[in-house]
Amino acid sequence: MPGGSSRQLIAHGLGGLSDLPVRLSYVLIAAVVVLVVSFAILGLAWRTPRFRGDDSGAPLPRWLAGIVESPITRGTVVTLALAFTAWLTFAAFFGENLVVNPVFGSVYSLLWVGLVPAALLFGPIYRLCNPLRWIHRGGCLLVRRDPARGLVEYPDWLGMWPAALGLFSFTWLELVNPDYSTSLPVVRSWFLGLAVIVVAFAVVFGDRAFENVDPFEVYSSLVARLSPFGRRTDGVLVIRNPLENLSGLVAAAGTAAVVSVLFGSTAFDGFHDSIHWLRFTDRFGAHDVLLNSIGLLGFCGAVLASFCAASALMGKVGEIHRRHLPRLFAHSLVPIVVGYVAAHYLTFFVAIGIETIQQLGDPLSRGWTLTSFASGMDPFAIYGHPTAIGIIKVICVVVGHVLAVIAAHDRAVALLPARKAVIGQLPMLVLMVVYTLAGLALLFSS
Repeated sequence: MPGGSSRQLIAHGLGGLSDLPVRLSYVLIAAVVVLVVSFAILGLAWRTPRFRGDDSGAPLPRWLAGIVESPITRGTVVTLALAFTAWLTFAAFFGENLVVNPVFGSVYSLLWVGLVPAALLFGPIYRLCNPLRWIHRGGCLLVRRDPARGLVEYPDWLGMWPAALGLFSFTWLELVNPDYSTSLPVVRSWFLGLAVIVVAFAVVFGDRAFENVDPFEVYSSLVARLSPFGRRTDGVLVIRNPLENLSGLVAAAGTAAVVSVLFGSTAFDGFHDSIHWLRFTDRFGAHDVLLNSIGLLGFCGAVLASFCAASALMGKVGEIHRRHLPRLFAHSLVPIVVGYVAAHYLTFFVAIGIETIQQLGDPLSRGWTLTSFASGMDPFAIYGHPTAIGIIKVICVVVGHVLAVIAAHDRAVALLPARKAVIGQLPMLVLMVVYTLAGLALLFSS
């Protein structure tokens, strides 16, 4: 991970269970109890589906909806986003290949981690600001072609699989070798390759390709499903229960793969900083890239395989078709992803985010002070509160899993026979417990 003079410090340590006023075993037991009790209460009191997805929601006040929908508001947001992209492009092509180059912090902190709070607060805002969408629109305008039209229809069977591969390739770039993640030519080449591939898909399949192929737009759109803001099926801007918003997620092919990559890569990010993994890779120092690649693939594959297995067991117990169950329940993993990302990257986002804002004022490393307003901020002040950080981490992980249990339960009572709705969920409950225990252990292992 890049981070200027603090490259090793920002490896997401500081603020672990050693800083909590309770023992790890007590935290794990309490987390399991919370999940089991939540499941029991749901089984007794929640017998029919309650979430209506995109059909739900109360309209936003007219004045607020007017501001959000205003061409001035949308134009301002897009202009600022594209200007920021242009500034980073300038730094990427003309800046020094140093870890103080703001490209690194912008990519790994402001973009990768910042997508989560942005999507939770503002919905799928990345879709509006996506620079690749605007490149495609600009090209279509020049040739007088409708951006929605492609040469052929996007195949439903392909779904989000391209985005899953894109997300995996980004996390591979980020995690397997610091010499790759902090190399400006490598990062620049990766984003250029991504732009070519995504825009090519859009040319062939129309702009529907972005919502299935662009890894960052897919990531943002998934997290935005936990936002309290959304659109009803009639297009009206509404405020609603975030879990109701989540239940409206379209069960596309590859959705389970996307959330598995997000969850698995974040888990591996915590594990590959642990003393156990570091000792293991030190024994094979010449092959650390291969070992990290296998480890990353193994974590992502384990999440996907275990989730598909639990879904298949639900189908067996509930006597419903099993082939489509992973995608039908994939939405329930989104709260886990959000909770674990929030816990794992909290300190990283704050510290490196502040440092990146400071670096943005000097993209060419020439002593410019364009962001001098941030010069007095201490990027690492957050690390002075380890106990509070540790408690927040536990809360994020546990709350994420509880919300996942609720989302899965509502979907299960909608799909499973009433007489087997509770017992049919036991495989998924067991999986959630395993994820919780593993997630907490990994989170504080480094």
